[in-house]
Amino acid sequence: MTTLTDPPKEQFRLSMLLNDTRYRSYTFQFIALLLVIALIAYLGSNLMQNLRAAGLNISYQFLGEPSGYDINQRPIPYDSQSTHMRASIVGVLNTLIVAFLACLTATVIGVIAGVLRLSNNWLVRKLMAVYVEAFRNVPVLIWILIIFTIMTATLPAPRAFRGDDPEASMLFGAVAFTNRGVYLPKPLLEPMGWVVLGIFVLSIFGAIWYRRYATKLLYDTGRLLPMGWPTVAILILPAVLSYFILGQPIALEYPELGGFNFSGGVQVLGSLIALWFALAIYTGAFIAENVRAGIQAVSRGQTEAAASLGLRPRRIMNLVVLPQALRIIIPPLISQYLNITKNSSLAIAVGYMDITGTLGGITLNQTGRAIEAVLLLMLFYLTISLIISAVMNFYNNAVRLKER
Repeated sequence: MTTLTDPPKEQFRLSMLLNDTRYRSYTFQFIALLLVIALIAYLGSNLMQNLRAAGLNISYQFLGEPSGYDINQRPIPYDSQSTHMRASIVGVLNTLIVAFLACLTATVIGVIAGVLRLSNNWLVRKLMAVYVEAFRNVPVLIWILIIFTIMTATLPAPRAFRGDDPEASMLFGAVAFTNRGVYLPKPLLEPMGWVVLGIFVLSIFGAIWYRRYATKLLYDTGRLLPMGWPTVAILILPAVLSYFILGQPIALEYPELGGFNFSGGVQVLGSLIALWFALAIYTGAFIAENVRAGIQAVSRGQTEAAASLGLRPRRIMNLVVLPQALRIIIPPLISQYLNITKNSSLAIAVGYMDITGTLGGITLNQTGRAIEAVLLLMLFYLTISLIISAVMNFYNNAVRLKER
């Protein structure tokens, strides 16, 4: 229903796309999008014409052919008769494993080092400064080679564990550190074992919920609930109780020395460990600087106000400083996670078969399908980078300051 005071509706005209400031920007953006699409189509057409002229064609049938090579680190069943597709999947999983472990470890190292860089203890502060300057100013490839060389040169061979050699005894009778890697017990799950794992996963979410509830209660009412022991209890007790109630459905297969090598258990190759720790300590140095900058960006008045209320320094850091510093730390932290994922392609230097070593290495050389393999590599790294950016940006939006 219209009234006499309502302005008349303006009729849309094509000339408004250029003359009206409300639509002009959208018009230029649409034109630019069409030009980009046309350029990509022209380049793609030109590429296909040149490939046909050279007698080449884009085909991914090679992914269904037998690979003919073995992979040392296999998170899923694989042998030399498996297809190139399965070999690529194994490489993808190996890349994701080392990237996840390195991101998690680098975050822990970076946060600890960044906080300690601001310590009142002169010795601790200087030691963290030496760590940061030493590791971030040396190429990560050098650290990968150094750690791998130390592992292969200093750790004993598997045969040294024969005869109860005191210099090569297994840790707790279950873990063996050798120059071929680390041998760990392998969990064996019965059907009810998955229930125990499910309960443990739910316990993790429960612990996160409790900590958020306790923090919100503190901010709203000033009432301080204990954080430490309730979190540990929520994490451990439900899983432990369900483990015994369901009849201990999870067992362990321990590594045993047979011949000149261990059998059973899980082998974590030295190349994986070297790549993991090198990426973690290298990137952790950069994260430490991000953490230090984020903490220093928080006004000193915030710390003084919290101290005047009687909060201890650890509480001040956990409840006042770090939550505000996160808004500054997270954006550069995204770049560091992306760097870890892309730097994992250096795995081939120590023989760790990631996606670059499988699809971009042996498969490419055996099949001669360089264009197809490189395109798949680009697609994989692009997809992983976009997923990491999306997840971290979602978290960044969740912790950013909400305007009223």
